[in-house]
Parts: sequence; C-alpha cells; structure tokens
Amino acid sequence: MEKKFEKFTFEKRLKSMLKVDLRRMFTSPFFYILVGIAFAVPVLILVMTTMMEGSVSVNPQTGLPSEPMEGFDFVWQILGSVSGSQSDMQAGAMTMDLVSMCNINMMFFAIAVLVCVFIGDDFKSGFAKNLFTVRSKKTDYVISKTAVCFLGSAVVFIAFFIGAVIGGGIAQLPFTMDGFNGANLVFCMLSKILLTPVFVSIFTLMSVCAKQKTWLSICLSLGTGMLLFMMIPSLTPLNATPVHAFGCLVGSVAFAVGLGAISNIVLNKTSLV
Repeated sequence: MEKKFEKFTFEKRLKSMLKVDLRRMFTSPFFYILVGIAFAVPVLILVMTTMMEGSVSVNPQTGLPSEPMEGFDFVWQILGSVSGSQSDMQAGAMTMDLVSMCNINMMFFAIAVLVCVFIGDDFKSGFAKNLFTVRSKKTDYVISKTAVCFLGSAVVFIAFFIGAVIGGGIAQLPFTMDGFNGANLVFCMLSKILLTPVFVSIFTLMSVCAKQKTWLSICLSLGTGMLLFMMIPSLTPLNATPVHAFGCLVGSVAFAVGLGAISNIVLNKTSLV
C-alpha cells in the first residue's frame, strides 16, 4: 500500500508560524512590561501636568521668569488634536509644545522597541536559522511577524487609552469633546491602530537588516520612524472619520506588502547569522 505524505502548504506553514509567534508574543514578560508602561505613561502625564500647570521657573542666569507651564484642557487631548486646531498646526510645524508632543503618538516609538526586540531575539538565539532550515519560508516569517506585532501594537494602544481615562479621572480633568464627538473619538483610535502596520513594516525591515544587533535595529527604526512621525496628527485627528480610518488601512496594506517584499529579499540575500 502506497503511503501518502501530507503536503505542507503555504496556509499550513503560515498557520503554524502564527501559532508560534502568538504564543511567544503573549507569553513574553517584556511585552507585558511594555503594556504596563503604556498604561502608566498617560496617568503620570495627566496627573503631573495638572499639578504643575501654571508654575513658573526663573532662569538663574538672566533672572527672568519662564512662560507659565501649560497643561491639558481636557482628557482627550492626550490622544491627539482636532484637525485644523492650534495644537494640530503646532504639531505640523514641529513646535515643541507639551500637548502636541506628550500624547499617544509616542507609542509608535515604543512599538519600534517591541518589534526590534521580538525579531532580534530570533536571530540572537538561533531560532530563525533553525526555523528556516526545518520548515518555514522567509515569506511566512515576514507575514507572521508583521501580523503578530500589529496585534501587540493594538494592545499597547488600548492600554494607553485605558490609562488616559483613569489618569484623567485622577487628575479631575473634564472629558469634554470640543469640535468632535464620540464617533470621531472611536475612529481616531481605530485610525491609529490601523496605521501601526505602516510602522511595524518599517521596523520589521530594519530588524531583518540588523538581525541579532538589536541596538542597531532600534536606532534605524527610530530614525526612520521620525520621518513619518509628524504626519500622524493629520492622519489620525480627534475628529477622525471613516475616511481617515480607510486611508490608514490602505496605507498600511501598501506598506505591509511593499516593505514585506523587501524584507523577504533581505532575508534571502543575506546571511542569517
């Protein structure tokens, strides 16, 4: 009787790779440390800025007082600004303003660390080399890393949102919505989450280029991410609509496919050690 061997198709390989990466991501202590930081950051920012709002420091060299410290007017400012508002224009002009800089968009840089450490560990431990030798293809690896890191990034953003709500309550800031409504707020958060694959794809490419040199991949990711950072406020404003969410989705798919193909080429053309 002829024995038939089951063919290990692309779908089965990808499913297997996703299971491995999901288990590694959501059982990693580092991931939960990062989620905890994402939760704590908005609480600390909202509470501390509220306590220090209006305080003035004196320059010891000139003896002149500084401008009074400005805080957040309402809780949702820590998630972004209304398109066309003064805060939005300051962000577009790269003004070093507390409200325009200390908000949820900082988490895109935290995602860079998450992706680089997650992928870098594969090359440091030799897991990637063993994986490609035994069963997995480079394409499966890139798709799996992009998808799993996207899910991890979504959890980070949700943790920040929860922290913002709790921090706003502790700081006794108003939850008013000036220039936007609840639906806009939902689309704002959805747009930010849907935009993360753009950055995840960039960070994945930097990681497979640097491989076991995690410090180098983080530096490359942060430097490259800075080029797109100032576009985030206009793509994901507080008054976001389905158009913003759809635009972020289309951009993410384009970046994931394009940069994913480049990452695949890098893995095929370079040494895994």
